[in-house]
Amino acid sequence: MPIDPARALGAELPGREFSWTPTDIQLYHLGIGAGAHWTDPTELRYLDDREPQVLPTFATVAPTLGETEPPRVSFPGVDIDLAKVVHGRQEVRVHRPIPAAGNAVTTGRIVEVWDKGSAAVIVQEQTATGSDGQPLWTARSAIFAKGEGGFGGERGPSGKSELPDRAPDYEVATPTLPQQALLYRLCGDRNPLHSDPEFARAAGFPNPILHGLCTYGIVGKAATDAALGGDASRVAGFGARFAGVLYPGETVRTRIWCGEGELTIVATVVDRADAPVLADVTLTLRS
Repeated sequence: MPIDPARALGAELPGREFSWTPTDIQLYHLGIGAGAHWTDPTELRYLDDREPQVLPTFATVAPTLGETEPPRVSFPGVDIDLAKVVHGRQEVRVHRPIPAAGNAVTTGRIVEVWDKGSAAVIVQEQTATGSDGQPLWTARSAIFAKGEGGFGGERGPSGKSELPDRAPDYEVATPTLPQQALLYRLCGDRNPLHSDPEFARAAGFPNPILHGLCTYGIVGKAATDAALGGDASRVAGFGARFAGVLYPGETVRTRIWCGEGELTIVATVVDRADAPVLADVTLTLRS
């Protein structure tokens, strides 16, 4: 049985020690489209050689920088074929602004296992602690495993939210590059779903798709630039549900509503009649 919920729920995940440099920050930011406006001083803050500002979404790649092997979906009580897995939801809460260089270690566990009938949802939570012993961020990630449900567990919450009944305060169109996935994978996510046409077709897609976490970073940056003047230090958290796919070369439309202490966001694909790509998106502001 690929999923043993009794064993998986609450299981500790292997810790990982890692480090990063300004060059790693630059590579990540380029991977999510920074530098398109290459003479804009606000844009160039993401690409400074010594002290680039760091988007909180960098936390999703920091522990795996430099990896060259495809990821394995193998945890205590969980062993699933990578071709069956899609990202369901991602959330990052930063306890303080991420520095341009540092060392950290992660600790984590599986916090939820839901049975959706035709699929299973596995949620893991990991906290990164800096070399000073203080937490840097907590990341919560849900994966959706097709064909792995039906083990008799609870279905779990739906978690859908309503958009404000008014026009958005900001709307941003962000083109992606045809080679966007091939660039972003250098941040350590070597899932062949994003680079191998045969693997993508076997998984049910006509072509390789852009990494969900790349889209997540693109939308987080678009919201930060449009609504926060490009000041990443104002972001306390960013969470989103992956509602559809984006193909490299397509354009993301990000609509943003400003609220008390947070931004409500939705992202769609311009090229396919605004098909959904990210939903239930919330950017929380640092108080």
